[in-house]
Amino acid sequence: MKLKVVALPVAMVGLWSLVIPAPASALRVCADPDYLPYSNRAGAGFENKIAAAIAQALGETVEYTWASYRGRGGFPQFLSTTLDASKCDVVMSIPYGSRDELTTRPYYVSSYVFVFDKSKKYDIASLDSPALKRAKVGFERETPAEDALKMRGMLQGSLAFDVASDNGESPASMLAALKDGRIDVLITWQPAIGAFLGDYPGFEVVTVPNERALGPPEQYAFPMSMGVRANDDPLKKRLDDAIEKHQAELSSILRESGVLLFGSQQKDR
Repeated sequence: MKLKVVALPVAMVGLWSLVIPAPASALRVCADPDYLPYSNRAGAGFENKIAAAIAQALGETVEYTWASYRGRGGFPQFLSTTLDASKCDVVMSIPYGSRDELTTRPYYVSSYVFVFDKSKKYDIASLDSPALKRAKVGFERETPAEDALKMRGMLQGSLAFDVASDNGESPASMLAALKDGRIDVLITWQPAIGAFLGDYPGFEVVTVPNERALGPPEQYAFPMSMGVRANDDPLKKRLDDAIEKHQAELSSILRESGVLLFGSQQKDR
């Protein structure tokens, strides 16, 4: 089929430009399509809500590229095949100062936590608490919790979860294991379970303190940022400005999503 080019009067062209608004530019975000409480295709995760708030602050819409960061290669592979491959321009949660990407100013700080049944009345304040050594501990593989237990010779008898490697498993499964008595104490990243804790009012949550009781320094509280490609300073600057101006809104979104927040997010890079 041939298409005929039709010349329009200049006045009509001008009128057309008034009638049809220019499309908004998009904030191109890479995210996992099925990993609540972080993100999903329906936009129900707290990272989805953070992305929407930031895009609105920038006068843009959100455009997603979906890819799982669970499974083989984990999060580094996810970054390599999405952000680094220019399939998107930003990921919503990455530790501040990560060597993998350029990070924005942090927009929240959270921590690993101990979770246990209040009825047990455990006296657990740190990883060196005697009560912890007598309990069956659950933890996620390849996390600071695993490193801490290994350092203390406590891996034997503990139960490892592979939530971050299994596309079909929810972080809520760790709380279910605690409820069912398969473990006595869970050590995990609080934002992974915060949205589900309302279903377990009988659980106590205690933050894991940063400490260096044994060996090298130990860190369990982490500032979290957005990540952009290493050379994308202009986008980093725009995101930094949006985070600074809308920090109260972002913090409100996180709290409503059950994320336990710590300290100040005023650090800049």
